[in-house]
Amino acid sequence: MSFEIRPAAPPDAAAVCQVLRRSIAECCVLDHHNDPDILAAWLGNKHPAMVNSWFESSTNYSLVAVLGGEVVGVALLTGAGKLALCYLLPEAQRQGAGTALLLGMEERALALGMKALYLHSTATAEGFFDASGYRRDGNVRSPYGVETILFWKPLVQNAEPDARKRFCNCNSA
Repeated sequence: MSFEIRPAAPPDAAAVCQVLRRSIAECCVLDHHNDPDILAAWLGNKHPAMVNSWFESSTNYSLVAVLGGEVVGVALLTGAGKLALCYLLPEAQRQGAGTALLLGMEERALALGMKALYLHSTATAEGFFDASGYRRDGNVRSPYGVETILFWKPLVQNAEPDARKRFCNCNSA
């Protein structure tokens, strides 16, 4: 399947919200266990105005995966080297869009001079990031009450993990 990977733009915000909300609600049950409080907290900032603000931030870089003219995935990289989002619609998973988004973010990070990428993975996505060469570096509780796995990946030879990246300090994504 061939996905178009392109920079996200403000007109994509509503479609990206649907990607985020459906992916979290439908695919991350292992993480939220259908707990309404956790879901409400996790989904609370997933609305078009907030997503648009993430896209417009000069410190973020966002990509979308598009198939047949429809946004089916999103990834967001912060200026601090954190992959803050990497989500797909349930029906777009395991078809190459996630890998394409991840590779696009790694290329962008390298172009920005970053030596490593960091992310907080759900248990649901743990296998994907592990298979993509990311290294586990412990667990971190998210602001919305889900235990996440801290992963990092060296993008250049001899890169070392940054201990300061262990803590989320982000409520943006």
